[in-house]
Amino acid sequence: MKLLSIAIPSYNSQDYLAHAVESLLPGGDEVEILIVNDGSKDGTAQIADEFERRYPGIVRAVHKENGGHGDAVMTGLRNATGLYFKVVDSDDWADAEAYPKILETLRGFVKDPIDMLISNYIYDKVGVKHKHTMSYHHALPQNRVFGWEETRHFRKGQYMLMHSVIYRTQLLRECGMDLPKHTFYVDELYVYVPLKSVEKMYYLDVDFYHYFIGREDQSVQEAVMIKRIDQALLVNRLLISQVDPFTVQDAHKRKYMLNYLEIVTTVSSVLLTKSGTEENLQKKKALWAFIEKENPRLYQELRHRLLGQLMHLPGKAGRAITVGGYKIARKIFGFN
Repeated sequence: MKLLSIAIPSYNSQDYLAHAVESLLPGGDEVEILIVNDGSKDGTAQIADEFERRYPGIVRAVHKENGGHGDAVMTGLRNATGLYFKVVDSDDWADAEAYPKILETLRGFVKDPIDMLISNYIYDKVGVKHKHTMSYHHALPQNRVFGWEETRHFRKGQYMLMHSVIYRTQLLRECGMDLPKHTFYVDELYVYVPLKSVEKMYYLDVDFYHYFIGREDQSVQEAVMIKRIDQALLVNRLLISQVDPFTVQDAHKRKYMLNYLEIVTTVSSVLLTKSGTEENLQKKKALWAFIEKENPRLYQELRHRLLGQLMHLPGKAGRAITVGGYKIARKIFGFN
């Protein structure tokens, strides 16, 4: 068994895939790199095959019909042989200094595995000199195993994303996670749904993951997100329907999960408001109506929080306040 399986979902990634793979090769024989070619039409398949030829037993090329990012992640998970599992997008990369520390930490949890290893990630944004780092040293204990009862306050915007986490592989397979095909933004489901099964965690305060952001066609660009808002709304609804946070016994875990749903729903609502079309304003109403029907208790919780109230300010003036608050948050946290 490998120590760590790393899946790289790849679709038309010929221009940057090699950088991602090369950043992971220093893991050596302990690491399995699964390049999941998601029906690419460019040279991605050939690049994947060449890496497999040059690094047998370390790199595996997995070719499949196009099914989208989530389907590629699930394919990687089905093919993984590692004790732990990590997703690295094909335009991102691992930090050379932090990577050995990650592997050293995981080695210590072979006989008595943890459920989740958490580390920092860097917003490697095009044209920005000072890169924003998402860290958790104020919210999580360091350098020891801990449970949810020891977690502290997470700031708004300070959430664990796909870039932050390495899960125990078997936990992912047993938690019931099933990412939809041909849908963007499924990374939110990937990081959220397994949390219900996570008990033992470890936080390593290193900047491991470089999250590249800034390509005009990138799915997290604001204009692209508005264009693909129906897919974001699908993921938002799946987050609501797949896990009821009020069934979670631990109060700290439940609080974190509620806060996560709050921020995702807020971003959906703001983008719908910001687009300014009547159709999207109706979609915002429909989203909140869905939450109220699906989980009335959750609706009451989200609706009466400060962000929920801001999302429902009436008229053009209210919408302007909503959008203005979003712009401030975007500048502070560096997203989109």
